[in-house]
Amino acid sequence: MSDNTTVNAVIFDMDGLLLDSETLAMDALVISGHELGYDMPDDFCQAMIGMPADRCREMVVETYGEDFPLKAFFDGQETALHRLVEEGALTTKKGVEKLLDLLDQHQIPRAIATSSSRYRTDRHLEKAGLGGRFNAIVSRDDVSQGKPHAEPYLTAAKALGVEPERCLALEDSYNGIRAAHAAGIRVIMVPDLLPPTDEMRELTFDIVDSLEDVAKWLAPRLSAN
Repeated sequence: MSDNTTVNAVIFDMDGLLLDSETLAMDALVISGHELGYDMPDDFCQAMIGMPADRCREMVVETYGEDFPLKAFFDGQETALHRLVEEGALTTKKGVEKLLDLLDQHQIPRAIATSSSRYRTDRHLEKAGLGGRFNAIVSRDDVSQGKPHAEPYLTAAKALGVEPERCLALEDSYNGIRAAHAAGIRVIMVPDLLPPTDEMRELTFDIVDSLEDVAKWLAPRLSAN
């Protein structure tokens, strides 16, 4: 990363980046599948990480056939996920508060660009104590094309009033990284369930262990601004 990089806004993914929710979502898929009599292997569930809901539905039909009870499956997943969240299983990822406090200190605008629905996004942010900490939120319901298309990130940058090249994106999923890169936004990968690949190393500005590392990198650059 260049020492003279300017960051005027930060755009966050939500699941697996801000919230430790990807494992919960996978658990909920497995629970729902079992309740309907289907085995949901971990690698199949993991393949849906970072995918928009419409693509996830397509993947299930492609794998299990047209007769699969699609609505019951995703309704069941939502119910199982809701139960896990209500039981207190949803937590924030390491370094979230520190990074948001740093952005507050320097009055840096920030947004969320997520593949989750507006309902799930708002509810999970509130449950995690992050409600009201973002200037804009772009959910899957707010765009015509989800990640890996550039639209979610371009929409978020526009909502913040900052040119894409002046933004920094933070992502854990492959499709999220592809989306940010397609939007012309520098992106840092903070891996969650998916490990870095050669493609991700090519597309990202950097790959770090946690949001604490992002805060350490950003601090001197925000002070310089």
